[in-house]
Amino acid sequence: MRPYRFLMFLSVIAVQGAAWAQEDPRDPLEPLNRVIHDFNEAVDRVIMKPVAQGYRTVTPGFVQTGVRNFFSNLEDVGVMVNNLLQFKLEQGAGDFMRFAVNSTFGLLGVLDVASEMGLRKHNEDFGQTLGRWGVNSGPYLVLPFFGPSNFRDTVGLFVDRNYTDPVRHIDDIGVRNRTAVLRVVSRRTDLLDAKAAVDMAALDGYEFTRDFYLERRRALVHDGRPPSGDE
Repeated sequence: MRPYRFLMFLSVIAVQGAAWAQEDPRDPLEPLNRVIHDFNEAVDRVIMKPVAQGYRTVTPGFVQTGVRNFFSNLEDVGVMVNNLLQFKLEQGAGDFMRFAVNSTFGLLGVLDVASEMGLRKHNEDFGQTLGRWGVNSGPYLVLPFFGPSNFRDTVGLFVDRNYTDPVRHIDDIGVRNRTAVLRVVSRRTDLLDAKAAVDMAALDGYEFTRDFYLERRRALVHDGRPPSGDE
């Protein structure tokens, strides 16, 4: 009976996996993605969430804002590059002005002087650039530690992190690693309330995260005006 039960168990898993794969054509890797999603959730629950809660508790609000502004200023470098690669020259010029103003008058970006001057913050990355160039998004993909993505955005993430991320180019390894960790903690802290709301409201956190990510990325690639058909 034991071999029989084992085969029945494998059959149930296979059938369930096939059913998942058929539910959404954008997510043919759903069985694998769910495993990685659960792994990421466990890491977040055990490590990232407690660290973020501790950071929020012990760090004054104005310091948290300064850290957030500092990393936002660094991100404007990659945003500028990707706007130029998409031939959005006016936005690219605005990104350059934001970085220049905040890096000088804003004390290396700790103060967001540029926004007060009316220089708009943009959101561009190499995944969006590939989308503007006509590269299809490919299947939905959950990355270990990084979370929701797709084949196109995974390539974009690799390019951004290795070529347009100023933190990556800090020569001192210790300083670079500590800066990267602080950025992750700051970002996770900003998501504490939103993540708690999702956990309380979503019947299936995986599906909610997937659908939100795919729709948001589609809107970003098309600057908020996605076509009515599939991308």
